[in-house]
Amino acid sequence: YDFFSLVLMAMVLIASVSTGSLLKGILAGALGIFATMPGSSPVDGSLRWTFGFGELDNGFALLPVLIGLFAISQVVQDVLDADKVPESVTPDRTGMLRTLLDTLGQWGNLLRSSVLGTWIGILPGIGANIGSIAAYSAAQKFSKTPEEFGHGSEEGIVASEAANNATVGGALVPLVAMGIPGSVIDAILLGAMVVHGLQPGPLLFKSNPDIVYTIIGTVFLANIAMLVFMVVASGWIARLTTIPRAYLLPTIFVFCVVGSFALNNRMFDVWVMLGFGVAGFLMERGKLPLAPFVIGFVLAPVAERELGKGLIEHRGSLWPLFTEPISAFFFASAMVMLAWPIVGRLRASRDGGKPTAPL
Repeated sequence: YDFFSLVLMAMVLIASVSTGSLLKGILAGALGIFATMPGSSPVDGSLRWTFGFGELDNGFALLPVLIGLFAISQVVQDVLDADKVPESVTPDRTGMLRTLLDTLGQWGNLLRSSVLGTWIGILPGIGANIGSIAAYSAAQKFSKTPEEFGHGSEEGIVASEAANNATVGGALVPLVAMGIPGSVIDAILLGAMVVHGLQPGPLLFKSNPDIVYTIIGTVFLANIAMLVFMVVASGWIARLTTIPRAYLLPTIFVFCVVGSFALNNRMFDVWVMLGFGVAGFLMERGKLPLAPFVIGFVLAPVAERELGKGLIEHRGSLWPLFTEPISAFFFASAMVMLAWPIVGRLRASRDGGKPTAPL
């Protein structure tokens, strides 16, 4: 129940990441949860909603779903807007080097987002996507100019990228300390360590301390290498915007198909990608945010599994969910986070003010 309450609190961020209607954000999150229903139950392993398709035994894979929602839907939108001329961009490497005053002005946002990304990275199976969304949402809540978010706000960019980078180091914590991979990449790293006769866990610090400090040093050097690469290559990357859409969009589509097919070497994942691409396009047209959908899709199986464990452990009783200290704290925090924007809108309406967003 402790873990279920923690995941529930993260899922309540659905209400926070919605830049428009609160109800639309919750609806999008519910659709994400609904999309996790086909496949094996995370509690007892029984099959449900497979409709006779063996490919659905493990449910929808995350990668084709994300590619469809964010890439294919954007390709469809760009095809419909093919007659529009993109804005000319002049590559300038100096524009990416922030001044000292600009950096100091974002120190609170940077620190908060890094800590949030690290903690989310520690949670197994959550990933960088949720870390970026959570940090972006927190930055919007604390910002003095929240209306600029979604329109190129520097605070949003700093928050999401700081959290995205922080989740990498956070995901290594459970891997090295307990042998539990925090992400798909860490699972591959775990397999590589086992192949070489290394057993991640508490004893790794005692038996192979050189490996632990090598991993830490490699992460540090990787950040420096990425800084150098981005400074050098940013000019050429920016030139991608000058490529005609007639050449760029088919290339992107081909890479999307190849990436989805290569996941399990089956066409089913390609059809899943195309289906969720259409769904993402329709959601964008209906002003339904995609971020809550992803949160619901990623966290729903974790919440269901942990809830099932709690019910089994306590013989079907939900009472410990509200009485155990850790679980009660996270559950209460989730309820407060859900009620806060609703109370704010009701208070603004009562005082004759204009709510920040429709309910």
